[in-house]
Amino acid sequence: MTPTIQHIPPKKLIGMHLTMSLVNNKTGELWRSFMIKRKEIKNAIGTDLYSLQVYNEGYFINFNPAVEFEKWALAEVSDFEDVPPGGMGTFELAGGLYAVFQYKGNPADGAEAFKYIFQEWLPQSDYELDNRPHFEVLGENYKNGSNDSEEEIWTPVKQKVVRYRQ
Repeated sequence: MTPTIQHIPPKKLIGMHLTMSLVNNKTGELWRSFMIKRKEIKNAIGTDLYSLQVYNEGYFINFNPAVEFEKWALAEVSDFEDVPPGGMGTFELAGGLYAVFQYKGNPADGAEAFKYIFQEWLPQSDYELDNRPHFEVLGENYKNGSNDSEEEIWTPVKQKVVRYRQ
């Protein structure tokens, strides 16, 4: 799984969020709630959906699966003029540099992909993790619960700083 490195512009997103941890995972609840209201988003750009995570700084340094983070289920929009009521909110993704991995397989088995990204690819790459949101793009080939599913994993990165000793 070799990523492409992409710089993306800022994005406007509308959706719903919950605070959760890996131990107390509420992803299914979040997406069920969002999918019921998704059609109320009038100014969506395309059909891709975004599963986005906001982690506190240091989350991956002192990793603990019980530490909470904020997870969003989102759609990209042209503007924030018409935000549906009933739990929908806005999220402005700042943009920046990302390592983009193409994941093919059952989304439930995705932990192996993330293990590879954080334990193998990242330490051996010219990049280090940046403290910005992580997200997955769930496009037309995403099929929840299917081994034939495809999605993009977007990991925020920045160029490693090389320090020389004298």
